[in-house]
Amino acid sequence: MEKYICNTCGYVYDPAIGDSKSNIEPGIPYGALPDDWVCPQCATKKTDFEPETEDGGTMEIPLAVES
Repeated sequence: MEKYICNTCGYVYDPAIGDSKSNIEPGIPYGALPDDWVCPQCATKKTDFEPETEDGGTMEIPLAVES
């Protein structure tokens, strides 16, 4: 399962670990987290996380596709 990184503080949400502070059990993918879930370190909204790349960084996701 894919890990996600907080754009504010760098916290990594790892589905294999979950988030014990928010009672999120291991095995819950990022997309299945509640919409009101926030970063356990800095309270950043779920929408401000990006998928982790293979090198440990984040990849930019385009907001709109130009045609």
